[in-house]
Amino acid sequence: MKITDSVFRSFRVARTFRQNSQKVNCVDFSPDGEHAISSSDDDCIVLYDIREGKPKGTLYSKKYGVDLIRYTHGDTQTVVYSSNKLDDTIRYLSLTDNQYIRYFPGHTARVIALSMSPVDDTFISGSLDKTIRIWDLRAPNCQVGLTNPLGKPVCSFDPDGLIFAAGVESQAIKLYDLRAFDKGPFASFETKFNRACDLTGVKFSNDGKQILISTNGGIIRVLNAFNGSVLHTFSGYNNSKGTSLEACFTPDSQFVMIGSEDGRVHVWSTESGMKVAVLDGKHSGPINTLQFNPRYMTFASACTNMTFWLPCIDDS
Repeated sequence: MKITDSVFRSFRVARTFRQNSQKVNCVDFSPDGEHAISSSDDDCIVLYDIREGKPKGTLYSKKYGVDLIRYTHGDTQTVVYSSNKLDDTIRYLSLTDNQYIRYFPGHTARVIALSMSPVDDTFISGSLDKTIRIWDLRAPNCQVGLTNPLGKPVCSFDPDGLIFAAGVESQAIKLYDLRAFDKGPFASFETKFNRACDLTGVKFSNDGKQILISTNGGIIRVLNAFNGSVLHTFSGYNNSKGTSLEACFTPDSQFVMIGSEDGRVHVWSTESGMKVAVLDGKHSGPINTLQFNPRYMTFASACTNMTFWLPCIDDS
């Protein structure tokens, strides 16, 4: 089924799960789309079976806390995640036996961005210590370099795993070639916003042609990934408290979506720039995290509760 404006407007809540007692801070789908995993401020890691539509287990990270959880490349049984308690080490966890495979120490402040390469075992992290580090799952030490972008950096790989984007404060998006990282950015795009805000996320579209910038200022922006020109600026969703709300592209790169403080999901067309849907998820608080399944027609949104959505198409 192709995602269209009408299909998006038909999405309804299919299942809501109340496994967590505190905010769900991250959700990720496995590359095959058949599994999902969430991390929460209550130190829980919840595993979901998408085909069966139900949770299939809970793990705990009570000592270190858990945030920014990510499936590793091509593997549904291992994840990496950052800590929100005790230290700033990144951890590599086996989901089959709940054992740590490796630790990645080095950051000296909280990790605020974590992105897995879509093609190999490389991943990157951005921290409040004002550094971006590049890692390899097979080795515990920072692999390819260290930069000081003079601000709080958010970062993300492009769909080919060759380039990554780094957003610094609210000033610029810098593009780096992973093979020549030490030479500095090969492109830098200014990101001037009319209102005071910080960048809270940066993501490439799956076709590699667009870059989505999230902020805590009630505004998100889509850039041309090749020349940095502003394609669209989206606002009109509720974020009066400056919350870090996650935005995402759909897998076909045709839509951008973000949650809001009032528990609704707002959707825009990246072609027309028009808002095409506002979906009420009956969330009890701000939608902190939002992800569309890479393979199946479903997406997840979460506050304290985890909600999965499906389209409701009338075939009659």
